[in-house]
Amino acid sequence: MAKAPVLTPQADDFPRWYQDLINKAELADNGPVRGTMVIRPYGYGLWERMQQEMDARIKEAGAQNAYFPLFIPQSYLTKEAEHVEGFAPELAVVTHGGGKELEEPVVVRPTSETIINDYFSKWVQSYRDLPLLINQWANVVRWEMRPRVFLRTTEFLWQEGHTAHATYEDARDYAAYIHEKVYADFMVNVLGIDVVLGRKTPSERFAGAINTLTLEAMMGDGKALQMGTSHELGQNFAKAFNTQYLSKDGKQEFVWQTSWGSSTRMVGGLIMSHGDDNGLRVPPRLAPVQAVVLAIKGDDAVLAKVREIGDQLKAAGVRVQVDDRTDTPFGRRAVDWELKGVPVRIEVGPRDLENGTAMLARRIPGGTSQAFSSVGGKEPVAIGALVGLLPTVLEEDQALLLKQSRERRESRTSQVSTIEEAAEVATAGGWARIPWADLGEEGEAKLAEHSVTVRCLVAEDGSVPEADDAPGNVAVVARAY
Repeated sequence: MAKAPVLTPQADDFPRWYQDLINKAELADNGPVRGTMVIRPYGYGLWERMQQEMDARIKEAGAQNAYFPLFIPQSYLTKEAEHVEGFAPELAVVTHGGGKELEEPVVVRPTSETIINDYFSKWVQSYRDLPLLINQWANVVRWEMRPRVFLRTTEFLWQEGHTAHATYEDARDYAAYIHEKVYADFMVNVLGIDVVLGRKTPSERFAGAINTLTLEAMMGDGKALQMGTSHELGQNFAKAFNTQYLSKDGKQEFVWQTSWGSSTRMVGGLIMSHGDDNGLRVPPRLAPVQAVVLAIKGDDAVLAKVREIGDQLKAAGVRVQVDDRTDTPFGRRAVDWELKGVPVRIEVGPRDLENGTAMLARRIPGGTSQAFSSVGGKEPVAIGALVGLLPTVLEEDQALLLKQSRERRESRTSQVSTIEEAAEVATAGGWARIPWADLGEEGEAKLAEHSVTVRCLVAEDGSVPEADDAPGNVAVVARAY
């Protein structure tokens, strides 16, 4: 009998494969309340690395981290009508506390525009106080009807940035900077995920915004995933919360604002973009563990050597873990590390020691390094050469994941001219590009009948359009998570 696969093959059942992988790679569990999740240490390690990389870019953009309360007075949300209408179905509302009914119900934070604007109105008095650039790392609650771990959960972790500026142009440019220099740079160069940068249609725009910029990625099954958004809020919240400043001309002016966010949904995107039938494949620049050194047997000389290799790699700047748990069968440990997607395994046994070599296994096959003549296989490498070889191997594999992500999107994206063709392509697991002038809001509504959405609008040259109705705008349509 053929051995049963560890994971359901992607081609058989992609959603089941996704759930299997989350369980087998020990990334997360379902929480006790429907729609919540428990993020396990390895899964949280991925999120921590995302946080570190993102936080550095956010600070480079001039924003400072702060923290605002989880509980928001319900009255705050009603101040901006479009905002409360957009979030009403997802709100979790607390009506009792300390055994008593509250005088005013409080909302568990779904996003923080309202409470942050209440404080911005106190902190901003003069043009000298601008721009005010704030970010917070927090959890939010949105009552999810169709939960899926990492992708859509009732509670999730994220960062949300909120800024106030003196002019429309300053706010517009800052939202675009976050979109491109923070989010896209991180997703492309660290996550190794090819993303399309575009503009949301009015019907897909964030509630209370005048413009929403989005980053859309194609998953392994051809569906789209929104990886992050950056919003121009105009003066909507400034007027609702009376956030004004005294200009250089001595006039009271309303500020112009942005907000922007990315979340633990990116962990789901990582899994579905790079994972294969053997498990995760983690981009080396992101990986909490870039290389694992495994002792095949509990021989004293072997154990000493794997620890020595681990120390050498660590000193060279590689994020490394030594696996000397020889009371657990080697095959099981190798499969576990493969499931977790660690880019490189270095395996050492008594025979390897005699030869002065270690067996090197790359999780991300297809590199061109001369040390590897067989794609996806294992090759012996001189132990003394490991420290010099690994940085090259890791960078090759990082580049390969991005290349594969881009090739998938390009090969599965079709240019179409009718709504029917667009629906057909998206339903079959691809993306379609159709002129926005041919689709329009009426066509967008027809696509929705097929569970197909306009993911974003892009200009003819692939750049982000300056307006919803700019000449030559192209709609990118797909089914989405």
